[in-house]
Amino acid sequence: MTDRGVRPSPNIWNWPEAYERENRAQDADGALWRALQWRVDWRGCDVVDVGCGDGFHLPRFATSARSVVGVEPYRALVTRARARVRDLPGVQVLTGSAQRLPQPDAAADLVHARTAYFFGPGCEPGLAEAERVLRPGGTLAVIDLDGRHPPYGDWLCAAAPRYRPANVERFFAAQGFDCHRVDVVWRFERRSDLEEALRIEFPPEVAARAVAATSGLTIPVRYRLHLRRRPVGLLAARGTMGWS
Repeated sequence: MTDRGVRPSPNIWNWPEAYERENRAQDADGALWRALQWRVDWRGCDVVDVGCGDGFHLPRFATSARSVVGVEPYRALVTRARARVRDLPGVQVLTGSAQRLPQPDAAADLVHARTAYFFGPGCEPGLAEAERVLRPGGTLAVIDLDGRHPPYGDWLCAAAPRYRPANVERFFAAQGFDCHRVDVVWRFERRSDLEEALRIEFPPEVAARAVAATSGLTIPVRYRLHLRRRPVGLLAARGTMGWS
């Protein structure tokens, strides 16, 4: 079961074990985490992870955050996420969607969403919810895949012909986000895991092309890290959105 109006994520919803192996391969050298931590310090802070899936990233935040809340609309993944974090103090997983976060106003210092919901035009309700939940000075961090960067970006665009990376970048810029590009390596333990990941991410014809074009156990991938801080002081009181 899931909230009405939530768009399914067929990769993790249908193949959670395969997606777990993909998650372990992504950002193998930690470049994306370093880029995020360099710009956002969540030590001793309250973190909300929107679209947390089965909670893969929650333990990483929990090592230094004061509290961590994972929000996920798909009930089966909520169950998996709760099992993952059941022994971690200060961490909980709630059922909810980006458009209706189950948190009170001004409850978080960081709202994080990684390849979930925030894909450009149409995500304005989620942006407004994140702004509501953030305290003044808090940060919304949206991480998505860079469709302009080959080879993964080429496969992404082939799988979604109506997806326009430039339009997405313009959208986030118009919404007051700063954009940082981060190059990472996906490194798999087995060739079968790599091929499986490509097959759950793309339709068969694109997956076959990607598998044929990829040798070994690694895939270079570029992410975009979109950051926007909720203003403080008079700007916050006036409801102005953007960087302070």
